[in-house]
Amino acid sequence: MAAAPHAVWAVVSDVTRIGELSPETFEAEWLDGATGPSVGATFRGHVRRSGSGVRYWTTCRVTDCEPGRSFGFDVQGPGGRVLNSWAYEIEPSAAGSSVTESFRLHGGALQRFYWRLAGARRAAVNVRGMTQTLNRVKAIVEA
Repeated sequence: MAAAPHAVWAVVSDVTRIGELSPETFEAEWLDGATGPSVGATFRGHVRRSGSGVRYWTTCRVTDCEPGRSFGFDVQGPGGRVLNSWAYEIEPSAAGSSVTESFRLHGGALQRFYWRLAGARRAAVNVRGMTQTLNRVKAIVEA
């Protein structure tokens, strides 16, 4: 991306902008008095799963927050159990910044069963979504 790492980080770490970026999560808000990113801060995201019309809220906790370098969070399920993790790694590059978005699923019998049945399809949806998100970030920071 033709933008400084801090400019990219400012966009990906502002969860209130998620509706501009994500094809699945169309809004988010900070919780418990948080007003911005910091390790341990919580937010909730409003998700429209795979364009299927199924909508739900998820609670997330920031796990990595290094301005200009990285931003990550865990998506929590019932009882605060971590279901999956999302992260952005930002490196300086000759053009400005190199950005990687990643997803990691946390194990459990039910999730392993789900991924056996629908894993390839869901993985393709995630890759498409991450590509769309990064292209949208690029458009914003290069404008």
